[in-house]
Amino acid sequence: MSDLKRSWVESANAPGCEFPLNNLPYGVFSVGNARRCGVAIGDMILDVSALEVAGTLRPDPVQDVLQGASWNAFMSLGKSVWSAYRGGLVALLSKDAEVVTQRALHAHLLPAKDARLYMPFQVSGFTDFYASKHHATNVGTMFRGADNALPPNWLHMPIGYNGRASSVVISGTDVTRPHGQIMGEDGPHFAPSARFDFELEMGAVVGQASDGPLGVAEAFENIFGYVLLNDWSARDIQAWEYQPLGPFQGKATATTISPWIVTAEALEPFLCDTPEPEVPLMEHLQAPRPMLYDIALEVGLTPQGAQETAIARTNFKEVYYSSAQQLAHHTSSGCPMRIGDLLGSGTVSGPERENRGSMLELSWGGADPLKLDAGGVRSFLEDGDRVTLRGHARGDGFRIGFGACTGTLRGAQI
Repeated sequence: MSDLKRSWVESANAPGCEFPLNNLPYGVFSVGNARRCGVAIGDMILDVSALEVAGTLRPDPVQDVLQGASWNAFMSLGKSVWSAYRGGLVALLSKDAEVVTQRALHAHLLPAKDARLYMPFQVSGFTDFYASKHHATNVGTMFRGADNALPPNWLHMPIGYNGRASSVVISGTDVTRPHGQIMGEDGPHFAPSARFDFELEMGAVVGQASDGPLGVAEAFENIFGYVLLNDWSARDIQAWEYQPLGPFQGKATATTISPWIVTAEALEPFLCDTPEPEVPLMEHLQAPRPMLYDIALEVGLTPQGAQETAIARTNFKEVYYSSAQQLAHHTSSGCPMRIGDLLGSGTVSGPERENRGSMLELSWGGADPLKLDAGGVRSFLEDGDRVTLRGHARGDGFRIGFGACTGTLRGAQI
């Protein structure tokens, strides 16, 4: 495990800092009107769009790729450029950087508290998977019984569905309770969802296009980085619509992501193996080395006007299939992938109740409501509730954070 890399930006060296020099995640921000590409360091944001114009650090010697308020053009340059650019940032921000360099960069450092954050990349497509065995077992047990909890294909391949890229939103965006068709005692009716839920997930950002099958090792190299992801779900709408074609309107309201892309390179010290397969995986899904990450995850629920309750804690290493395996399987049919495609891991749950990554599991479908620290209970989300996802990979004296992934549920509008 690597140690803390010390920076001349002193806030980056503080215990508990989410954005030390080891991290350097990529985002889009504004202070005023113009949106810029930025890198988080301590409690500051480095304006790398300005560095490109000044010639201090350019990803490409010919074209400008950081002027479009998105990291997609940068991702298109490939992994060797990703690594070289990150190495340049580390050198500029290291405590060993020359004083003249530090002075030059001061003009391009802005307090994060003064900035507004935006989508860090243009989402080309969104695919959501179902890759946590604990989650799949819990949900299957509720609806089909313990003896038939997992679908027969689950241990053989990552199950997924194609979602809506258009409803992926940045952290801090309010979410409106959706209307939909819901089956009641007297038949289906159109009404606001009464069983609205969050889903604790990780999102993998595809950084290289492909046109044909990828092996797991190739797929791993094509993933640029990761975000926290909340794939909001209307459980009652989904329950009526999902057979035979799967999720549709019940999962189309919003998908919230955290504002910073934490690069795969920054997460490399935290690589770990996926769980031992219970059934031998087919060749196109076999991982040649560790490709999952040890990332501690937490969910906080804050009712309107009340204190937050930490309602779930788990770890990304609990998922059965890594993002690289998911991407490899996605391409196995010949499906082209594009720069900016987003892959949701599926709800990340662990073996105990406090490890469950959704209200559906935490309240066991409403049969066992969850008690909140401020008083009251929840089976599903109520209007005014704010859900906050947090994630950290913990090193020796430092941690790699993603920034909070938050959304507040507002009342139905129709």
